[in-house]
Amino acid sequence: MTQTGRSRELGALLRTGPFHAALRLAIKERGLTLERLRAHLRRHGVSIGLSSLSNWQHGHSRPGRADSEHVVRALEEVLHLPRLSLVTLLARSTPQRLSEHIGPLGELLSEFGETQGEHLAVLNRYDRVVLDEHGRFGNYLCRTAIRARRDGVDRFVVRYFGAEDSSSESVGLVPLENCELGRVRRHPGSPVMVAELLFGQTLRAGDTWVFEYRGVSSHPGRSTEFAHAFRYHEKQYVMEVRFHPECRPARCRSYERGDLYSPKRITGDLPLNDRDGVHILVADGTSGVVGIQWDWDSDDA
Repeated sequence: MTQTGRSRELGALLRTGPFHAALRLAIKERGLTLERLRAHLRRHGVSIGLSSLSNWQHGHSRPGRADSEHVVRALEEVLHLPRLSLVTLLARSTPQRLSEHIGPLGELLSEFGETQGEHLAVLNRYDRVVLDEHGRFGNYLCRTAIRARRDGVDRFVVRYFGAEDSSSESVGLVPLENCELGRVRRHPGSPVMVAELLFGQTLRAGDTWVFEYRGVSSHPGRSTEFAHAFRYHEKQYVMEVRFHPECRPARCRSYERGDLYSPKRITGDLPLNDRDGVHILVADGTSGVVGIQWDWDSDDA
């Protein structure tokens, strides 16, 4: 395909990246839905889920190492792109780890020393957020399945951020299943808390563990968002927000950030389902932040 068959914008992205932006624009200019793209890839011997394609084009995750070149070359052919254009972008880009060594979070983590961040893999995480009849954050339930990558894993370190106008004293954790609370550190000037969840036994490499805890907040104001940062590679992450039927938001949207402190980028509208809830699902998340935000009728936004 010649440059005249592509926009200048796509040509530039294929030279400079990032991978997800070039892929997203290439799909758009080819005029394919993700379902049709998936069907074309099947004919090239590539089977891939719609959620993975969506996450790749929004930068939530990337093709895995094991089959990345085969998959990406098929994408190049289906999207009529120059040979090795996407392969080169993928090889050149590397996931950015969240910066946890600056700001209030870094101050708290310095007290913990080794937090076993590279010693475990998150297989599945599900966050269910519940708001009350006043639109306030009541609590969130987190259920997580992990696998130990080495011997000696016996805990999970939780980072918890409260509302911007609250204090660290307004947030807390309640262990529910297969864990108990260890050390807890709260920042005196910011709504940030770090806490250990102890498993009660030591895992060996390859062992899996499922645990559950509840995050709580006593902040009296209305909530407007909930977010999750990827510290580990997570095979599947689901965030569900459930609203009270007497206090439904005017609008819900999904968003992402490149790291903890970069600006938001809106990624889509989320209509309420019949149970007054919305959700997002991320497969093979590696870095960055994803979230859901909502507007109330009284908001100007």
